[in-house]
Amino acid sequence: MSKVRIAVMGAGLIGRRHVMHITQSEHAEIAAVIDPSPVGAVVAQEFGAPSYPTLTEMLAVDRPDGVLVATPNQLHKLNGLECIAAGLPALIEKPLCDKLEDATELVEAAEAAGVPLLTGHHRRHNLLMQKAKEMIERGDIGRPLVANAMFWIKKPDDYFDVDWRREKGAGPVFLNLIHDVDNLRYLLGEVVAVTAAESNAVRGNAVEETAVILLEFASGALATASVCDATISPWSWEMTTGENPAYPKADGEHCYLIGGTDGSLALPQLDLRRNNGLQSWYEPFELSRPAIPNEDPLARQITHFANVIRGEEAPLVSGREGLETLRVIEAVKTSAASGQRVRLA
Repeated sequence: MSKVRIAVMGAGLIGRRHVMHITQSEHAEIAAVIDPSPVGAVVAQEFGAPSYPTLTEMLAVDRPDGVLVATPNQLHKLNGLECIAAGLPALIEKPLCDKLEDATELVEAAEAAGVPLLTGHHRRHNLLMQKAKEMIERGDIGRPLVANAMFWIKKPDDYFDVDWRREKGAGPVFLNLIHDVDNLRYLLGEVVAVTAAESNAVRGNAVEETAVILLEFASGALATASVCDATISPWSWEMTTGENPAYPKADGEHCYLIGGTDGSLALPQLDLRRNNGLQSWYEPFELSRPAIPNEDPLARQITHFANVIRGEEAPLVSGREGLETLRVIEAVKTSAASGQRVRLA
């Protein structure tokens, strides 16, 4: 089977990783790196790919099979609409857009044009997440009741030397916690109400560095989610899973805890705790942990995108799924600004 040709738009930290995974894929090859800044040419040269400042300029000489958009959040709508207008399947990094109305316009445009649109919530491709969903749906913890998700890390000062990372729409709620909210939606179902608070007490940027959120699910389950990118800790998906080799791995630590009527599940270790027999706080725990192959979810996402381009699979995380997760994030921002509980339609 011939490889599909994927162009990557945006050559920043995540864009470069996507280029790397495409060049290593058995299912895809890099068609070009699209970025108007000098770094675009540098990344393109590193991986032996052509370089173009814009998609329009690329299309004047070559046409890829699909485009992976990894530009700053504020450009996702513009770049996504460019792909749709050209009839090119697009995988857009999360968040789908930095504004709900822009994401809605983007999704509706893709659906009207019949162009596949995917959102880069790559953790749904992680075998750990897929196993956790299987365990919950099988009833291993009974009825899910409560959950806690943490993303606590320390971003170095030079991370903020890039201007857009200090601007609204680029804080850890949009950039990082959105992954955790998407994971909770994937595992526990739809969110119906949100209460949130934010703080920027340390850096004083226009974006938050800390946020704490209460999520209410249609099932009646409740979850807390907290994010802080100004603290030193091991309790984040990045540190606990070893998913990204750029970060040190905190072996044995957890970042998600999910409790149900018959047991509890801790991720990413997938530690399942139940009582053997009588269910009571006096009873000892029965602990089990399934073995999961270690596969990079970004690489799995590229394989999936290639299969979507070929028409062999439906999107695992469609543009509309990305829109629904963004709807929760928008409610988080609204609640934090107003101090009020926000119900979702």
